[in-house]
Amino acid sequence: MTVEVKVNELPESVAEGTLVLWHKQPGDSVKAEEALAEIETDKVVLEIAAPGTGVLGQHLRKKGDPVKRGDVIATIEPAASAPAPQPSPSKAPKPAESPKATPLAKLASPPREQASPPPATPIAPAPPKEGAGADAYEGVSPSVRRLLQEHKLSPSDIEPSGPRGRITKEDVIRHLEHSPQLASNIGEAPIEVEISHTPAPASEADFGASRPTTRVKMSRLRARIAERMLEAQRGAAILTTFNEVNMQALMDLRRNYKEAFQAQHGVKLGIMGFFVRACVEALRRYPIVNASLDSEDIVYHGYFDVGVAVSTSRGLVVPVLRDADKMGLAEIERAIVGFSTRGEEGKLGIQEITGGTFTISNGGIFGSMLSTPILNPPQSAILGLHRVQPRPVADGDKVVVRPMMYLALSYDHRIIDGRDAVLFLVAVKELIEDPTRFILKV
Repeated sequence: MTVEVKVNELPESVAEGTLVLWHKQPGDSVKAEEALAEIETDKVVLEIAAPGTGVLGQHLRKKGDPVKRGDVIATIEPAASAPAPQPSPSKAPKPAESPKATPLAKLASPPREQASPPPATPIAPAPPKEGAGADAYEGVSPSVRRLLQEHKLSPSDIEPSGPRGRITKEDVIRHLEHSPQLASNIGEAPIEVEISHTPAPASEADFGASRPTTRVKMSRLRARIAERMLEAQRGAAILTTFNEVNMQALMDLRRNYKEAFQAQHGVKLGIMGFFVRACVEALRRYPIVNASLDSEDIVYHGYFDVGVAVSTSRGLVVPVLRDADKMGLAEIERAIVGFSTRGEEGKLGIQEITGGTFTISNGGIFGSMLSTPILNPPQSAILGLHRVQPRPVADGDKVVVRPMMYLALSYDHRIIDGRDAVLFLVAVKELIEDPTRFILKV
């Protein structure tokens, strides 16, 4: 009995996705619940599992095709009724032929005297034929395969960054930008990635006749990030207030207890756990910062779901720590490590990255000294952390060097007054500068 492979994994809030990878090819044996394909949405990458056991039929959707909920992308045929694959003439064994006499070897051999003269135009490199050459491109999408062939590259030359170690077009472009290969292929016409040449005006003749540009289609995740950031800028009255925090006490605490903490809990003692706990306590004191605006109503949330911004190779995602007020430092640190790992693999569940009442974003891990974070709608506030930098500060009548960090709180001025925003940030500062407040709850 033929079984249809349908797209049923899309969340209710996601209208459509893009089929980015087939794990199985027509004629391959499949088992129930085995991964068949991957679909990228504007939030996560989802796997399509086989609904039954048998042999995969023809692909009804190609890589790069948009798919919606309920679309049939393939069929699974019973193993007994599946047609046996016909051997290709090129694959049939030829005892009399030497294994070295391959088409590529013949092309590489110098022409004999009686051979016809070579054509006037260069011969474009032919794609690898079925066999050993094709195996090198197994698991590579057609667009990436054509790009590799266009620039005469092997998949082994490229450092992958996609889910499951998959090579993306961005990986190939990055390799070309840092390789002399780009200069040698600059006159060729790429298939998927456009390296166009615009003639320079006469006044710019000294800069050369042409300049390369690269055009790459935005991923669904990147397009969604752009949409939400623009939505936040248009729909909210964003204002940012700043403060600085002396990290000396927290750094000393981590240095004294990091080994014992890791031995006890199996995870490193970072600073994010302390900031999550400090923000939860500050949100208790100033609940308007934990609220959101719904039309003309202010919605006060009686729970603390704190989003933690995580950067991945696909873009920025904000997984949520549910009921963060009930979590200890070790639980928070373990959850953040798990978010980072699954986010890089594209395996974060839709329920993990939706909701949230407040967000923390740490740009300091990339070296940022100061920034103005953008709200994560429909939330009303976001805290930006920055680089810990030794700076001279006043300590009584003395000037001392201390590890300092700038804090930035962006908030929606439509519902949060400047007083509450500043007092919230001061509360976070005081809690971080004296971590014993976490124990005494003062």
